[in-house]
Amino acid sequence: MSFKIAIIGAGSVGFTKKLFTDILCVPEFKDIEFALTDISEHNLGMIKAILDRIVEANKLPTRVTATTDRRKALEGARYVISCVRVGGLEAYADDIRIPLKYGIDQCVGDTICAGGILYGQRNIPVILDFCKDIRAVAETDAKFLNYANPMAMNTWAAIEYGKVDTVGLCHGVQHGAEQIAEVLGAKSPKELDYVCSGINHQTWFIELRLNGRPIGKDELIAAFEAHPVYSKQEKLRIDVLKRFGVYSTESNGHLSEYLPWYRKRPDEITRWIDMSDWIHGETGGYLRYSTETRNWFETEYPQFLEAASKPIDPAKRSNEHASHILEALETNRVYRGHFNVKNNGVITNLPQDAIIESPGFVDRFGINMAAGITLPEACAATCISSINVQRMSVHAAIAGDIDLLKLAVLHDPLVGAVSTPEEVWQMVDEMVVAQAAWLPQYANAVPAAKERLSKSRVKTREWAGAARRSVRSIEELRAEKAALKQAG
Repeated sequence: MSFKIAIIGAGSVGFTKKLFTDILCVPEFKDIEFALTDISEHNLGMIKAILDRIVEANKLPTRVTATTDRRKALEGARYVISCVRVGGLEAYADDIRIPLKYGIDQCVGDTICAGGILYGQRNIPVILDFCKDIRAVAETDAKFLNYANPMAMNTWAAIEYGKVDTVGLCHGVQHGAEQIAEVLGAKSPKELDYVCSGINHQTWFIELRLNGRPIGKDELIAAFEAHPVYSKQEKLRIDVLKRFGVYSTESNGHLSEYLPWYRKRPDEITRWIDMSDWIHGETGGYLRYSTETRNWFETEYPQFLEAASKPIDPAKRSNEHASHILEALETNRVYRGHFNVKNNGVITNLPQDAIIESPGFVDRFGINMAAGITLPEACAATCISSINVQRMSVHAAIAGDIDLLKLAVLHDPLVGAVSTPEEVWQMVDEMVVAQAAWLPQYANAVPAAKERLSKSRVKTREWAGAARRSVRSIEELRAEKAALKQAG
Protein backbone atom coordinates (compact mmCIF):
# COMPACT_ATOMS: atom_id res chain seq x y z
CA MET A 1 0.00 0.00 0.00
CA SER A 2 1.08 3.54 -0.66
CA PHE A 3 -0.64 6.59 0.76
CA LYS A 4 0.22 9.77 2.65
CA ILE A 5 -0.24 10.65 6.31
CA ALA A 6 0.20 14.27 7.39
CA ILE A 7 0.96 15.00 11.05
CA ILE A 8 0.22 18.55 12.19
CA GLY A 9 2.07 19.58 15.32
CA ALA A 10 4.67 16.92 14.63
CA GLY A 11 7.06 18.78 16.93
CA SER A 12 5.28 16.95 19.76
CA VAL A 13 8.31 14.71 19.49
CA GLY A 14 7.61 11.78 21.78
CA PHE A 15 4.01 11.37 20.67
CA THR A 16 4.87 11.67 16.97
CA LYS A 17 7.51 8.96 17.34
CA LYS A 18 4.98 6.67 19.03
CA LEU A 19 2.38 7.16 16.28
CA PHE A 20 5.04 6.65 13.61
CA THR A 21 6.35 3.36 15.00
CA ASP A 22 2.83 2.10 15.74
CA ILE A 23 1.78 2.66 12.13
CA LEU A 24 4.90 0.97 10.79
CA CYS A 25 4.03 -2.12 12.85
CA VAL A 26 1.38 -2.82 10.18
CA PRO A 27 3.18 -4.90 7.51
CA GLU A 28 1.21 -3.37 4.62
CA PHE A 29 2.23 0.18 5.60
CA LYS A 30 5.99 0.05 4.95
CA ASP A 31 5.78 2.02 1.69
CA ILE A 32 3.75 5.01 2.88
CA GLU A 33 4.74 8.66 3.23
CA PHE A 34 4.71 10.71 6.42
CA ALA A 35 4.54 14.47 5.93
CA LEU A 36 5.45 16.31 9.12
CA THR A 37 4.48 19.91 9.70
CA ASP A 38 4.89 22.30 12.61
CA ILE A 39 5.40 26.02 13.16
CA SER A 40 8.78 25.28 14.78
CA GLU A 41 11.60 24.42 12.37
CA HIS A 42 13.73 23.44 15.38
CA ASN A 43 11.25 20.83 16.59
CA LEU A 44 10.65 19.59 13.07
CA GLY A 45 14.35 19.06 12.53
CA MET A 46 14.66 17.02 15.71
CA ILE A 47 11.72 14.73 15.00
CA LYS A 48 12.64 14.23 11.34
CA ALA A 49 16.14 13.13 12.33
CA ILE A 50 14.66 10.61 14.77
CA LEU A 51 12.19 9.21 12.24
CA ASP A 52 14.85 9.07 9.51
CA ARG A 53 17.04 7.08 11.91
CA ILE A 54 14.18 4.62 12.52
CA VAL A 55 13.61 4.19 8.78
CA GLU A 56 17.32 3.64 8.16
CA ALA A 57 17.79 1.21 11.05
CA ASN A 58 14.83 -0.90 9.92
CA LYS A 59 15.75 -0.73 6.19
CA LEU A 60 12.31 0.57 5.25
CA PRO A 61 11.16 2.29 2.03
CA THR A 62 9.04 4.68 4.14
CA ARG A 63 9.34 8.34 3.14
CA VAL A 64 9.51 11.16 5.70
CA THR A 65 9.25 14.83 4.73
CA ALA A 66 9.10 17.89 6.98
CA THR A 67 7.94 21.43 6.25
CA THR A 68 6.57 24.48 8.03
CA ASP A 69 4.25 24.91 5.03
CA ARG A 70 1.17 23.13 6.34
CA ARG A 71 -0.73 23.24 3.05
CA LYS A 72 2.19 21.54 1.29
CA ALA A 73 2.24 18.78 3.92
CA LEU A 74 -1.50 18.22 3.46
CA GLU A 75 -1.36 17.91 -0.33
CA GLY A 76 -2.67 14.50 -1.31
CA ALA A 77 -2.88 13.23 2.28
CA ARG A 78 -5.38 10.45 2.96
CA TYR A 79 -5.09 10.84 6.72
CA VAL A 80 -4.35 13.95 8.77
CA ILE A 81 -3.37 13.63 12.43
CA SER A 82 -3.35 16.66 14.73
CA CYS A 83 -1.47 16.83 18.03
CA VAL A 84 -1.04 20.60 18.22
CA ARG A 85 -0.80 22.79 21.34
CA VAL A 86 -1.76 26.27 20.15
CA GLY A 87 0.12 28.88 22.17
CA GLY A 88 2.57 26.31 23.48
CA LEU A 89 3.66 26.28 27.09
CA GLU A 90 3.58 30.09 27.24
CA ALA A 91 -0.19 30.31 26.78
CA TYR A 92 -0.71 27.17 28.83
CA ALA A 93 1.03 28.82 31.79
CA ASP A 94 -1.62 31.58 31.67
CA ASP A 95 -4.38 28.93 31.64
CA ILE A 96 -3.16 27.87 35.08
CA ARG A 97 -1.74 31.13 36.52
CA ILE A 98 -4.61 33.54 35.89
CA PRO A 99 -7.46 31.34 37.25
CA LEU A 100 -5.42 30.79 40.42
CA LYS A 101 -5.72 34.54 41.09
CA TYR A 102 -9.46 33.96 41.32
CA GLY A 103 -9.23 30.83 43.50
CA ILE A 104 -9.58 28.26 40.70
CA ASP A 105 -7.05 25.46 41.23
CA GLN A 106 -6.65 23.18 38.18
CA CYS A 107 -4.51 20.08 37.81
CA VAL A 108 -4.49 19.97 34.00
CA GLY A 109 -6.72 22.71 32.61
CA ASP A 110 -6.99 21.42 29.05
CA THR A 111 -10.55 20.09 28.69
CA ILE A 112 -13.08 22.35 30.42
CA CYS A 113 -12.70 24.63 33.47
CA ALA A 114 -11.22 28.08 32.84
CA GLY A 115 -8.00 26.84 31.27
CA GLY A 116 -9.61 24.28 28.98
CA ILE A 117 -12.18 26.76 27.70
CA LEU A 118 -9.50 29.32 26.79
CA TYR A 119 -7.40 26.55 25.25
CA GLY A 120 -10.38 25.78 23.04
CA GLN A 121 -10.65 29.44 22.02
CA ARG A 122 -7.03 29.31 20.83
CA ASN A 123 -7.43 26.00 19.05
CA ILE A 124 -10.71 26.30 17.22
CA PRO A 125 -9.70 29.00 14.66
CA VAL A 126 -6.60 26.95 13.87
CA ILE A 127 -8.63 23.73 13.60
CA LEU A 128 -10.88 25.44 11.06
CA ASP A 129 -7.81 26.51 9.08
CA PHE A 130 -6.68 22.87 9.07
CA CYS A 131 -10.10 21.80 7.80
CA LYS A 132 -10.06 24.44 5.05
CA ASP A 133 -6.71 23.13 3.79
CA ILE A 134 -7.84 19.51 4.08
CA ARG A 135 -10.89 20.23 1.93
CA ALA A 136 -8.75 22.10 -0.59
CA VAL A 137 -5.66 19.92 -1.12
CA ALA A 138 -5.93 16.56 0.70
CA GLU A 139 -7.43 13.44 -0.84
CA THR A 140 -11.19 13.60 -1.35
CA ASP A 141 -12.89 12.38 1.86
CA ALA A 142 -9.60 12.49 3.79
CA LYS A 143 -10.03 11.52 7.43
CA PHE A 144 -8.96 13.91 10.20
CA LEU A 145 -7.76 12.21 13.39
CA ASN A 146 -7.68 14.74 16.24
CA TYR A 147 -5.55 13.96 19.30
CA ALA A 148 -5.38 17.56 20.52
CA ASN A 149 -7.24 18.80 23.58
CA PRO A 150 -9.76 20.09 24.36
CA MET A 151 -10.89 16.97 22.51
CA ALA A 152 -14.65 17.51 22.44
CA MET A 153 -14.46 21.20 21.47
CA ASN A 154 -11.89 20.65 18.74
CA THR A 155 -13.80 17.70 17.28
CA TRP A 156 -17.11 19.56 17.54
CA ALA A 157 -15.70 22.51 15.59
CA ALA A 158 -14.09 20.31 12.93
CA ILE A 159 -17.28 18.34 12.28
CA GLU A 160 -19.88 21.11 12.63
CA TYR A 161 -17.98 24.03 11.09
CA GLY A 162 -14.93 22.53 9.39
CA LYS A 163 -17.07 20.03 7.42
CA VAL A 164 -14.33 17.38 7.48
CA ASP A 165 -14.67 13.67 8.31
CA THR A 166 -13.26 13.81 11.84
CA VAL A 167 -12.77 11.44 14.76
CA GLY A 168 -11.33 12.42 18.13
CA LEU A 169 -8.92 9.99 19.78
CA CYS A 170 -7.80 9.64 23.40
CA HIS A 171 -6.22 6.90 25.53
CA GLY A 172 -8.10 7.43 28.80
CA VAL A 173 -10.38 4.43 28.26
CA GLN A 174 -7.46 2.06 27.69
CA HIS A 175 -5.61 3.29 30.78
CA GLY A 176 -8.71 2.97 32.96
CA ALA A 177 -9.33 -0.57 31.71
CA GLU A 178 -5.74 -1.52 32.52
CA GLN A 179 -6.27 -0.31 36.10
CA ILE A 180 -9.49 -2.27 36.50
CA ALA A 181 -7.91 -5.44 35.12
CA GLU A 182 -5.01 -5.05 37.53
CA VAL A 183 -7.07 -4.56 40.69
CA LEU A 184 -9.27 -7.53 39.75
CA GLY A 185 -6.19 -9.74 39.46
CA ALA A 186 -6.34 -10.36 35.71
CA LYS A 187 -3.23 -11.80 34.11
CA SER A 188 -3.78 -9.58 31.08
CA PRO A 189 -6.00 -6.55 30.30
CA LYS A 190 -7.40 -8.66 27.46
CA GLU A 191 -9.30 -10.73 30.05
CA LEU A 192 -11.47 -7.68 30.77
CA ASP A 193 -14.43 -6.95 28.50
CA TYR A 194 -16.21 -3.65 28.99
CA VAL A 195 -18.59 -1.06 27.68
CA CYS A 196 -17.35 2.45 28.36
CA SER A 197 -19.37 5.46 27.29
CA GLY A 198 -19.84 9.18 27.96
CA ILE A 199 -17.84 12.18 26.79
CA ASN A 200 -14.09 12.59 26.54
CA HIS A 201 -12.48 12.61 30.00
CA GLN A 202 -15.88 11.83 31.53
CA THR A 203 -16.38 8.34 30.18
CA TRP A 204 -17.84 5.63 32.39
CA PHE A 205 -17.31 1.87 32.61
CA ILE A 206 -21.00 0.98 32.60
CA GLU A 207 -20.48 -2.75 32.03
CA LEU A 208 -17.56 -4.96 33.14
CA ARG A 209 -16.88 -8.64 32.62
CA LEU A 210 -13.73 -10.50 33.65
CA ASN A 211 -13.35 -13.70 31.63
CA GLY A 212 -17.08 -13.53 31.00
CA ARG A 213 -18.06 -13.02 34.65
CA PRO A 214 -20.00 -9.81 35.43
CA ILE A 215 -18.25 -7.46 37.86
CA GLY A 216 -20.48 -5.44 40.16
CA LYS A 217 -20.00 -2.18 42.03
CA ASP A 218 -19.20 -3.71 45.42
CA GLU A 219 -16.56 -6.06 44.07
CA LEU A 220 -14.89 -3.24 42.15
CA ILE A 221 -14.87 -0.90 45.18
CA ALA A 222 -13.36 -3.62 47.36
CA ALA A 223 -10.69 -4.36 44.74
CA PHE A 224 -9.63 -0.71 44.46
CA GLU A 225 -9.63 -0.15 48.22
CA ALA A 226 -7.46 -3.23 48.70
CA HIS A 227 -4.89 -2.15 46.09
CA PRO A 228 -1.75 -0.85 47.83
CA VAL A 229 -1.14 1.94 45.27
CA TYR A 230 -4.45 2.92 43.66
CA SER A 231 -6.21 3.13 47.04
CA LYS A 232 -3.95 6.12 47.77
CA GLN A 233 -3.58 7.64 44.28
CA GLU A 234 -7.22 7.43 43.18
CA LYS A 235 -9.12 8.48 46.32
CA LEU A 236 -11.40 10.85 44.42
CA ARG A 237 -12.13 8.34 41.67
CA ILE A 238 -12.98 5.70 44.24
CA ASP A 239 -15.31 8.13 46.01
CA VAL A 240 -17.08 8.86 42.71
CA LEU A 241 -17.30 5.09 42.10
CA LYS A 242 -18.99 4.64 45.47
CA ARG A 243 -21.49 7.42 44.83
CA PHE A 244 -22.17 6.95 41.10
CA GLY A 245 -21.81 3.17 41.03
CA VAL A 246 -19.43 3.17 38.03
CA TYR A 247 -15.74 3.91 37.54
CA SER A 248 -14.53 6.90 35.51
CA THR A 249 -11.86 6.59 32.84
CA GLU A 250 -10.03 9.70 33.95
CA SER A 251 -7.20 10.05 36.40
CA ASN A 252 -7.74 11.47 39.87
CA GLY A 253 -6.36 14.85 38.77
CA HIS A 254 -8.30 15.10 35.53
CA LEU A 255 -11.62 14.06 37.06
CA SER A 256 -11.23 16.42 40.01
CA GLU A 257 -11.45 19.55 37.85
CA TYR A 258 -14.54 18.49 35.87
CA LEU A 259 -16.71 18.26 38.98
CA PRO A 260 -17.85 21.04 41.35
CA TRP A 261 -17.22 19.20 44.61
CA TYR A 262 -13.58 18.25 45.21
CA ARG A 263 -11.42 21.30 44.31
CA LYS A 264 -13.63 24.09 45.64
CA ARG A 265 -11.60 24.68 48.85
CA PRO A 266 -7.85 24.25 49.47
CA ASP A 267 -8.35 21.85 52.38
CA GLU A 268 -10.65 19.73 50.24
CA ILE A 269 -8.09 19.61 47.42
CA THR A 270 -5.35 18.22 49.66
CA ARG A 271 -7.76 15.70 51.10
CA TRP A 272 -8.60 14.12 47.76
CA ILE A 273 -5.36 14.26 45.76
CA ASP A 274 -2.07 12.36 45.95
CA MET A 275 1.30 13.97 45.29
CA SER A 276 3.22 10.86 44.21
CA ASP A 277 2.79 11.96 40.57
CA TRP A 278 1.33 15.00 38.82
CA ILE A 279 -1.60 13.10 37.37
CA HIS A 280 -3.18 12.46 40.76
CA GLY A 281 -4.19 16.08 41.34
CA GLU A 282 -1.16 18.38 41.78
CA THR A 283 -1.87 22.06 41.11
CA GLY A 284 -0.72 22.79 37.55
CA GLY A 285 0.71 19.29 37.48
CA TYR A 286 0.56 18.74 33.75
CA LEU A 287 2.12 22.14 33.04
CA ARG A 288 5.07 21.22 35.27
CA TYR A 289 5.36 17.77 33.71
CA SER A 290 5.18 19.16 30.16
CA THR A 291 7.83 21.77 30.93
CA GLU A 292 10.18 19.20 32.45
CA THR A 293 9.61 16.80 29.56
CA ARG A 294 10.43 19.46 26.98
CA ASN A 295 13.57 20.53 28.88
CA TRP A 296 14.66 16.91 29.28
CA PHE A 297 14.20 16.18 25.60
CA GLU A 298 16.17 19.24 24.53
CA THR A 299 19.04 18.32 26.86
CA GLU A 300 19.09 14.56 26.30
CA TYR A 301 18.32 14.64 22.57
CA PRO A 302 21.42 12.60 21.58
CA GLN A 303 20.10 9.71 23.69
CA PHE A 304 16.71 9.88 21.97
CA LEU A 305 18.42 9.86 18.59
CA GLU A 306 20.54 6.88 19.57
CA ALA A 307 17.48 4.96 20.81
CA ALA A 308 15.88 5.45 17.38
CA SER A 309 18.44 3.04 15.92
CA LYS A 310 16.74 0.04 17.52
CA PRO A 311 14.53 -2.27 15.42
CA ILE A 312 10.78 -1.71 15.55
CA ASP A 313 9.16 -4.40 17.73
CA PRO A 314 5.52 -5.05 16.73
CA ALA A 315 4.98 -6.64 20.16
CA LYS A 316 5.48 -3.18 21.66
CA ARG A 317 2.87 -1.49 19.47
CA SER A 318 0.91 0.82 21.74
CA ASN A 319 -2.83 0.90 22.30
CA GLU A 320 -3.18 4.39 20.79
CA HIS A 321 -6.09 4.15 18.37
CA ALA A 322 -4.59 5.76 15.26
CA SER A 323 -2.57 2.85 13.84
CA HIS A 324 -5.39 0.38 14.53
CA ILE A 325 -7.97 2.60 12.81
CA LEU A 326 -5.77 3.00 9.73
CA GLU A 327 -5.12 -0.74 9.64
CA ALA A 328 -8.85 -1.51 9.80
CA LEU A 329 -9.76 1.03 7.12
CA GLU A 330 -7.03 -0.10 4.74
CA THR A 331 -6.94 -3.88 5.32
CA ASN A 332 -10.49 -4.60 6.59
CA ARG A 333 -9.10 -6.22 9.75
CA VAL A 334 -11.83 -5.18 12.18
CA TYR A 335 -10.83 -3.02 15.16
CA ARG A 336 -12.91 -2.23 18.23
CA GLY A 337 -12.15 0.98 20.11
CA HIS A 338 -13.66 4.05 21.76
CA PHE A 339 -14.06 7.08 19.53
CA ASN A 340 -15.11 10.72 19.82
CA VAL A 341 -17.85 11.46 17.30
CA LYS A 342 -21.10 13.42 17.08
CA ASN A 343 -23.75 11.68 19.18
CA ASN A 344 -26.61 11.34 16.70
CA GLY A 345 -28.42 8.79 18.87
CA VAL A 346 -25.45 6.72 19.99
CA ILE A 347 -26.09 7.64 23.66
CA THR A 348 -29.82 7.98 24.24
CA ASN A 349 -29.71 10.38 27.19
CA LEU A 350 -27.11 12.88 25.97
CA PRO A 351 -27.79 15.74 23.50
CA GLN A 352 -27.72 14.80 19.84
CA ASP A 353 -25.22 17.52 18.86
CA ALA A 354 -22.70 16.61 21.55
CA ILE A 355 -19.34 14.99 20.88
CA ILE A 356 -19.48 11.69 22.75
CA GLU A 357 -16.85 9.01 23.42
CA SER A 358 -18.23 5.52 23.04
CA PRO A 359 -17.51 2.05 21.57
CA GLY A 360 -17.28 1.53 17.85
CA PHE A 361 -15.96 -0.88 15.24
CA VAL A 362 -13.79 0.01 12.27
CA ASP A 363 -13.51 -1.82 8.95
CA ARG A 364 -13.18 -0.76 5.33
CA PHE A 365 -16.63 0.84 5.51
CA GLY A 366 -15.51 3.29 8.21
CA ILE A 367 -16.17 3.80 11.90
CA ASN A 368 -19.42 2.18 12.98
CA MET A 369 -20.64 3.15 16.45
CA ALA A 370 -22.61 0.88 18.77
CA ALA A 371 -25.87 2.81 19.18
CA GLY A 372 -28.60 2.80 21.81
CA ILE A 373 -26.45 3.12 24.95
CA THR A 374 -28.09 4.71 28.01
CA LEU A 375 -25.86 6.10 30.75
CA PRO A 376 -26.70 5.93 34.46
CA GLU A 377 -28.56 9.11 35.34
CA ALA A 378 -25.81 10.63 37.50
CA CYS A 379 -23.24 10.06 34.76
CA ALA A 380 -25.53 11.63 32.16
CA ALA A 381 -26.18 14.65 34.41
CA THR A 382 -22.46 15.23 34.92
CA CYS A 383 -21.75 14.89 31.21
CA ILE A 384 -24.59 17.25 30.25
CA SER A 385 -23.16 19.98 32.49
CA SER A 386 -19.89 19.78 30.58
CA ILE A 387 -21.59 19.49 27.19
CA ASN A 388 -23.46 22.74 27.81
CA VAL A 389 -20.15 24.46 28.58
CA GLN A 390 -18.52 22.92 25.50
CA ARG A 391 -21.35 24.02 23.21
CA MET A 392 -21.22 27.64 24.40
CA SER A 393 -17.42 27.60 24.19
CA VAL A 394 -17.45 26.39 20.58
CA HIS A 395 -20.06 28.93 19.56
CA ALA A 396 -18.14 31.72 21.31
CA ALA A 397 -14.91 30.72 19.55
CA ILE A 398 -16.59 30.69 16.15
CA ALA A 399 -18.26 34.08 16.63
CA GLY A 400 -15.54 35.78 18.69
CA ASP A 401 -18.28 36.57 21.22
CA ILE A 402 -16.64 37.52 24.53
CA ASP A 403 -20.00 37.76 26.31
CA LEU A 404 -20.88 34.19 25.38
CA LEU A 405 -17.36 33.12 26.36
CA LYS A 406 -17.91 34.59 29.83
CA LEU A 407 -21.21 32.74 30.13
CA ALA A 408 -19.48 29.50 29.15
CA VAL A 409 -16.86 29.98 31.84
CA LEU A 410 -19.53 31.00 34.38
CA HIS A 411 -21.41 27.73 33.76
CA ASP A 412 -18.32 25.56 34.17
CA PRO A 413 -18.93 23.26 37.19
CA LEU A 414 -15.71 24.01 39.09
CA VAL A 415 -15.58 27.72 38.20
CA GLY A 416 -19.17 28.10 39.38
CA ALA A 417 -18.35 26.37 42.66
CA VAL A 418 -15.48 28.77 43.37
CA SER A 419 -16.01 32.16 41.71
CA THR A 420 -18.63 34.92 41.64
CA PRO A 421 -19.98 36.32 38.35
CA GLU A 422 -17.94 39.52 38.84
CA GLU A 423 -14.77 37.46 39.29
CA VAL A 424 -15.52 35.39 36.20
CA TRP A 425 -16.11 38.48 34.05
CA GLN A 426 -12.78 40.00 35.12
CA MET A 427 -10.89 36.70 34.84
CA VAL A 428 -12.04 36.16 31.25
CA ASP A 429 -11.10 39.73 30.35
CA GLU A 430 -7.66 39.16 31.84
CA MET A 431 -7.15 35.85 30.03
CA VAL A 432 -8.29 37.22 26.66
CA VAL A 433 -5.94 40.20 26.99
CA ALA A 434 -3.02 38.00 28.08
CA GLN A 435 -3.59 35.56 25.20
CA ALA A 436 -4.60 38.06 22.51
CA ALA A 437 -1.76 36.91 20.22
CA TRP A 438 -3.51 33.51 19.84
CA LEU A 439 -7.10 34.79 19.82
CA PRO A 440 -7.61 36.61 16.49
CA GLN A 441 -11.38 36.29 16.69
CA TYR A 442 -11.38 38.48 19.84
CA ALA A 443 -9.20 41.27 18.40
CA ASN A 444 -12.09 43.74 18.46
CA ALA A 445 -12.95 42.82 22.06
CA VAL A 446 -9.45 43.33 23.51
CA PRO A 447 -9.44 47.17 23.79
CA ALA A 448 -12.69 47.18 25.78
CA ALA A 449 -11.43 44.34 27.96
CA LYS A 450 -8.28 46.33 28.75
CA GLU A 451 -10.40 49.35 29.62
CA ARG A 452 -12.57 47.32 31.99
CA LEU A 453 -9.49 45.85 33.67
CA SER A 454 -8.05 49.31 34.28
CA LYS A 455 -11.18 50.25 36.22
CA SER A 456 -11.93 46.92 37.93
CA ARG A 457 -12.34 46.72 41.70
CA VAL A 458 -12.54 42.91 41.91
CA LYS A 459 -9.85 41.72 44.28
CA THR A 460 -7.45 38.95 43.27
CA ARG A 461 -4.68 37.15 45.10
CA GLU A 462 -1.24 35.86 44.30
CA TRP A 463 -1.69 32.17 45.02
CA ALA A 464 0.41 29.22 43.90
CA GLY A 465 -2.44 26.81 44.58
CA ALA A 466 -3.13 24.18 47.20
CA ALA A 467 -0.54 21.69 45.99
CA ARG A 468 1.99 23.33 43.65
CA ARG A 469 5.47 22.00 42.92
CA SER A 470 8.32 23.81 41.21
CA VAL A 471 9.69 22.71 37.85
CA ARG A 472 12.66 20.45 38.50
CA SER A 473 16.06 21.11 36.98
CA ILE A 474 17.78 18.69 34.61
CA GLU A 475 20.15 17.75 37.44
CA GLU A 476 17.21 16.92 39.72
CA LEU A 477 15.57 14.84 36.99
CA ARG A 478 18.81 12.95 36.37
CA ALA A 479 19.20 12.21 40.07
CA GLU A 480 15.61 10.99 40.32
CA LYS A 481 15.93 8.74 37.28
CA ALA A 482 19.20 7.32 38.64
CA ALA A 483 17.58 6.60 42.01
CA LEU A 484 14.62 4.88 40.35
CA LYS A 485 16.95 2.79 38.21
CA GLN A 486 18.96 1.74 41.24
CA ALA A 487 15.85 0.91 43.25
CA GLY A 488 14.41 -1.08 40.34
